[in-house]
Amino acid sequence: MTTNLAMVAEGEPAGDPRRPVYELVDVTKKYGHVVALEPVNVTLREGDFAAVIGPSGCGKSTLLKIMAGLVPPSSGAVVLEGQPVKGPRREIGMMFQQATLFPWCTTLENIVLPISIRDGRAAAKKAEKDALELLELVGLKGFEKAYPGQLSGGMAQRAAICRMLITEPDVLLLDEPFSALDELARDFMNLELQRITSARNATAFLITHSIPEAVFLSDTVYVMSARPGRIVEAVTIDLPRPRTMEMMVEPAFGAFVNRIRSLLDKGGFL
Repeated sequence: MTTNLAMVAEGEPAGDPRRPVYELVDVTKKYGHVVALEPVNVTLREGDFAAVIGPSGCGKSTLLKIMAGLVPPSSGAVVLEGQPVKGPRREIGMMFQQATLFPWCTTLENIVLPISIRDGRAAAKKAEKDALELLELVGLKGFEKAYPGQLSGGMAQRAAICRMLITEPDVLLLDEPFSALDELARDFMNLELQRITSARNATAFLITHSIPEAVFLSDTVYVMSARPGRIVEAVTIDLPRPRTMEMMVEPAFGAFVNRIRSLLDKGGFL
């Protein structure tokens, strides 16, 4: 197995003392004779927020499913906390485009559901205190007894964030979690996501089609080519944190957006 050292080095600072949490080394995926992913190399360190952006069909969702242990790679290594990922792991939290809350459960019941499934109802009952603290963290204090039909789209997504965090995962995998929201709600949720991941020093990996969203949230943006998907560049976003909506109109922010857009343009994706 050979590692694309140039690509890995481009995406992570030299001499970074933080421990690697998640490592993908020469990960590929084939479906029959169709190559979905060419060798992909990614290293996520503790507290990193990374995003991947690329054209539809480039293999972003396939990559995320491999990271989650839902789909095996055709070759290469996927390592979490020093152990190979061979299937779903409790250290991995995942959030999808839709909140997918059960309509017959209250907000609190939806949040502790992963604990109930994994460890039983008694453990879920004990986890309710942590769930209430998470609800307060995301601004949903007082809505623990509300049902999904009583929540707005943004509120439902915040509840889904709580459900993802309740198991205290080491890595958060985010599959366009706010794409269905309107622009104002999406901006608010991005601010919330930044605040939550910072407060918990969470390691996160986001799929998005929005270049500004990727720049706003990420320390590194991985730009992928059209199928067969490969990382053409890992762009380090060295903007100060916490980031604000006002920063999005500043020249430095625009320069990163334009750089990523130019990489996509070169591939004829846009």
